[in-house]
Amino acid sequence: MATPTIWADYRADKAYDEMIAAGGKPRDACASLSQYLQSLGMDAIKGRLSAAEAAIMEMGITFTVYSDEGNIDRAWPFDIIPRLIDFQEWQIVEAGLKQRLKALNCFINDVYNQQQIIKDGLVPADLINSSSNFRKECLGMQPKFGTWANICGSDLVRAGDGKLYVLEDNLRVPSGVSYMIENRVITKRIFPELLENLNILPVDDYPTQLFEMLASLAPDTDDTPQIAVLTPGIYNSAYFEHAFLAQQMGAELVEGGDLLVKDDDCVYMRTIKGLEKVDVIYRRIDDLFLDPEVFHKDSVLGVKGLMRAWKAGNVALANAPGAGVADDKVVYAYVPEMIRYYLNEEPILPNVPTYLCSNPEQCAYVLAHLPELVVKPANESGGYGMLVGPHATQKEIKQFHKLIQDNPRNYIAQPTLALSTCPTLCNDKLEPRHIDLRPFILQGENSFVTAGGLTRVALRAGSLVVNSSQGGGSKDTWIINREQ
Repeated sequence: MATPTIWADYRADKAYDEMIAAGGKPRDACASLSQYLQSLGMDAIKGRLSAAEAAIMEMGITFTVYSDEGNIDRAWPFDIIPRLIDFQEWQIVEAGLKQRLKALNCFINDVYNQQQIIKDGLVPADLINSSSNFRKECLGMQPKFGTWANICGSDLVRAGDGKLYVLEDNLRVPSGVSYMIENRVITKRIFPELLENLNILPVDDYPTQLFEMLASLAPDTDDTPQIAVLTPGIYNSAYFEHAFLAQQMGAELVEGGDLLVKDDDCVYMRTIKGLEKVDVIYRRIDDLFLDPEVFHKDSVLGVKGLMRAWKAGNVALANAPGAGVADDKVVYAYVPEMIRYYLNEEPILPNVPTYLCSNPEQCAYVLAHLPELVVKPANESGGYGMLVGPHATQKEIKQFHKLIQDNPRNYIAQPTLALSTCPTLCNDKLEPRHIDLRPFILQGENSFVTAGGLTRVALRAGSLVVNSSQGGGSKDTWIINREQ
């Protein structure tokens, strides 16, 4: 009697599937994984899932969900079936991500200094002046190496044509990298024999790369630079990550009250041994809460005088205040032109086609086709404030029609992409679920891209929303080199 296949009922015909090609055969890079899962059988796979859930609880991997009922700490939602990408494809992606962040940093530096791209007519001045993340307080600043966004998380999606597209760039305080690292730790526990036999690129070098990048930003000093991670505190949704990265780098985890700016415009950290000078701050606090002397005067999260210290060149801030001017979904539409303008290169990674509602002709098209499009506000994150036209009610469509008419600058629209799927353990069987990918890119003296990134998965059937705060989960991402 033939052994029943775990793939018998798997239907991957509604979108590009990362593991199973048309006709039900595994893609070349996934053949070993597919065979291994078949050899385990579904009962053993479910047993591995239970082991993963126990490991998550033991390791204390959590995230915080904000709700009307209060903040809730939840165990990290992890799907044990990894997402595989061939190394040859990844080399192209890596080059494209480095190119993109380099151009974005050129743009940010230009916006706060010469504004040549505006003078040359490629980007409208009112687009920058109306941006909620443009900080006039940063005009004239020149951070070390000209890099404002030192840590970037760019979201990639694969569409029905099999190509990877950049969906957005997160340049303010991108999160998720700690979960990428912990996902691999869990996978090593539950699939040790599989990882031993395949050449999967590691991800555990990220804290070292992050430390070296931050150290390169330090003001000139003969000593080893003192690096601190500035957190809003334990109630922040990403506090697990703040603590994790500080611990992994050997850096100090501090809150605003732990730091002091003295009359010499230097930043000091309060310790049991007295004050210690801080050279680099990896800040996980939004601009407007950084310094009550400059921004929100009632902020208790930041440090009074921090902007003075930064402008004096006595401390490096990563990411730099004002970097969010490029973390705007309207500005996103101009990135391909930025690459051509600043680097004299063609973009390696394409954007998703984007309609700007600030353009009257494009806005008219959007308003007439709302049921077909995805509409996003310019500066929201976490999947909030969106309209997914094909899944929206008439009431929601009518509401967005008015929102766009009232404030067209604040909205963009994109085609509803058939995001690629990946086998995911749901309802005691493998089912396709939509996914995206957030690699992390570092830029200081040098550039670095993680080997893969955080694959986020929409755990609800048919859903395109992958954010953990809205019911999404994550997967380990394997960059597999089959030539070694």
